[in-house]
Amino acid sequence: MKTANKTVTATQLVKDALKKAEFFKDYNVFISLNEEAALKRAAEIDERIARGENVGRLAGVPFAAKDNYLVKGTKTTAASHILEPFEAPLNATIIDQLEAEGAIMIGKVNLDSFAHGSSTENSYFGPTLNAVDKTRVAGGSSGGSAVAVALDVVEFTTGSDTGGSIRQPASFNGVYGLKPTYGATSRYGVVSMASSLDTDGFFTKSAEDLDLLMSICAHRDEKDLTTLPDFYEESEAKKVQKIGVIKEFDSDVVDPEIRACLKEKCEELKKSGHEIVEIDMPTLKYALAVYYIIQPAEVTSNLSRYDGIRYGFRSENSADLDSLYGNTRNEGFMKENKRRIMIGNFVLSSGFYDAYFLKAAKARTLIIEEYNKAFEKCDVLLTPVSPNPAFKLGEKVGDPMAMYIEDLMSVSINLAGIPGIAIPTGKTKNGLPIGLQILGPRRSDKTIINFAKELK
Repeated sequence: MKTANKTVTATQLVKDALKKAEFFKDYNVFISLNEEAALKRAAEIDERIARGENVGRLAGVPFAAKDNYLVKGTKTTAASHILEPFEAPLNATIIDQLEAEGAIMIGKVNLDSFAHGSSTENSYFGPTLNAVDKTRVAGGSSGGSAVAVALDVVEFTTGSDTGGSIRQPASFNGVYGLKPTYGATSRYGVVSMASSLDTDGFFTKSAEDLDLLMSICAHRDEKDLTTLPDFYEESEAKKVQKIGVIKEFDSDVVDPEIRACLKEKCEELKKSGHEIVEIDMPTLKYALAVYYIIQPAEVTSNLSRYDGIRYGFRSENSADLDSLYGNTRNEGFMKENKRRIMIGNFVLSSGFYDAYFLKAAKARTLIIEEYNKAFEKCDVLLTPVSPNPAFKLGEKVGDPMAMYIEDLMSVSINLAGIPGIAIPTGKTKNGLPIGLQILGPRRSDKTIINFAKELK
């Protein structure tokens, strides 16, 4: 990661990043730029470097934040209309941690509205275009984050992953994307989607950079009681020897070129002395159904706070309080937001709670147990990230079920709370990136990142 020093100034690094952001404007990566504040901060860092001060491990490094991260004094929209006028009163913990090490936030990047989607086509500000092929989707929900790194606008970006929202766009754009263990990083100051599934992580150009960012951000946060006690560098990471391949993920649903890429990588690993173990995980076929019951239920709860009263957008077409609530939410939310609110209210409603939500919660426990058993047989799992490479813009936007199926191989990781890292592995005949994901047991983040370094 290129940091500032007495030869390369932070100001020049920031100016270069802002220039690239403008050059790639037609990709619709940034919702807003933080130019004035970023240049002011860069000048301060340059002065400190000139005085011989220790600025930090990320001295002058430009980065971008997914626009569901609060950054004090900037607009935080979560790519929605209902939050469009909202200005953040504080920093997310991760932003504080990064800035304490000298990093400089240059802007907020695009996502599916409230992170609801797998293509960034659900953004109020329009879709972000794929970094390799502008006729295709960037993936989602963190599409802007992935493309900003893939186009080399910034060294790294923040992202959030509820069911694959870091790993899938990383795979679609040929970069590294880490979803840490649930609770490894703080969620404080990040707009909530589904609280028992949300995990905040990063996009980078290398596994080494992910390692550095985790050493900075994987810490207990008193503001987020779901964070774990510090564990990331307590002991030496386990050496990977046995690599599991999930039998259920090798099916006709998966694009043949992705399956071929996985098999080729497995053959390489065998030649390197690793053992490949086939793992049978029959419960995973229920993971997508379980996810799309639990996640909308939690979405319903988290989105109930947006009512036009306390902050954000307020409808002008309201005669009384009831119509104010209804009109504000109708005008402020995107179609996919409304769909998930309706599903969530249905599965939580009287008469359906036991039939849907409670049953899904029990199935989630079975999925967790199945992953625990799998890691008794292998050190890590190596799987596809999604069934297909980046698909065409507009191809699935009118078919919610087809869009949800894109999450087939990513959602179970969030249900189990385990870490996963998407790594660029190959390309299709058309030149589209193919990514694979490395999965490990809870708190094995260091192990899977080290293994990703080995797979370069």
